[in-house]
Amino acid sequence: MPPVLSIDLFSLIKKINISVFESITVTGIDRSTQSVHIQGEKGAEALIYDRLVIATGSAAFIPPPFYPFRDNFYVFNSLHDLIELRHVQKRILDEKKRATEWAIIGRGLIGCELFSDLAVSGDKVSLFHAENRLMERQLVAEDSLKLLAVMHSHSIDVKFQQAIQAIEKIDGRTSILTEEGHSVYDAVIVSCGFKPRTELAGNIGLETQRGILVNRYLQTSDKNIFSLGDVAELPDNKLYAYILPIRSQANWLATYLCGQETAGWQVPDFSAVAKVHGFEADHPYVF
Repeated sequence: MPPVLSIDLFSLIKKINISVFESITVTGIDRSTQSVHIQGEKGAEALIYDRLVIATGSAAFIPPPFYPFRDNFYVFNSLHDLIELRHVQKRILDEKKRATEWAIIGRGLIGCELFSDLAVSGDKVSLFHAENRLMERQLVAEDSLKLLAVMHSHSIDVKFQQAIQAIEKIDGRTSILTEEGHSVYDAVIVSCGFKPRTELAGNIGLETQRGILVNRYLQTSDKNIFSLGDVAELPDNKLYAYILPIRSQANWLATYLCGQETAGWQVPDFSAVAKVHGFEADHPYVF
C-alpha cells in the first residue's frame, strides 16, 4: 500500500483544487463514456474525464523460471519493498545479534546500488549474475572491471555466469541452488529490472508493447488518454524510467494540457549514474 499523504500536503492539494481518492481500486475504464470506474470504502463510483493520464508505473520484473519460488525471495521496487527489507535486517539483528547475510540475483543499476548500500551498512552480500561482467547493458567493459574492483573492496562476493535452478527455504534460511551446489543466506533478493504495469491499458484496448505506446505528445492510441513515467513507451521504443525525464514529462504534459505548450516533449539531457559507494565510471553510460 502506498504511503498515506501527510495532512500538510493534503491541505496544499485542496487549496489548488485537486481531489485525492485514497484506498481505492480502479476496476475499469470506459473509453466510450470517458469514465473511470473505482471501488472503495464508499462502494462503486464512476469519475468522468475529459483527458485521462495513466501513470501506473512499474513492478519488479520476476523472471518466469523464478515463479515457483516466489514465496522464498524478496524484490526491490517500491517503498513497501524497502520496509520489508528493513524488517528482515532488524529481525536478524534482534534474534541472532549479527549482520544480515544477503544474496542478490541481478545485474543492473538498481541491483548494484542495493548491494553496495547493504555492504556499506555492514551486512554480508553475495551477488549472483547470469552474465560475465557487471552492468553489461549500461557500462563499457573497462568500467565493469572498475566496478567489480570496487565491489571486492567492500567484501562483496560476486558470482558470474550463474544459472539459478531453485530458491528454497531450509531451516529458516534461504538456499540458492546452482550447478555448483547450494549456498545458504538469511534472505534472497531478486533484482532483475522492472516491468511496466500495462494491464489496465491493455484491458481497454490501448496499444502496448513493453510499455503503453505514446507519441511525442505522450498521447496513447486514444486521443483523450495520455501516459507518462516508466509505463510510457516513446516512439524511439524507450522507457525513460529515471527521475529527471519523468519529472520533465510531468511538467511538460501539465503545460500541454493547459494549452501553454504546442511542441512535443523532448528528452532532456540526463545521465543514468550508478550510485555505488566509491565508484565513478570513466566512460559515458549506455542508455
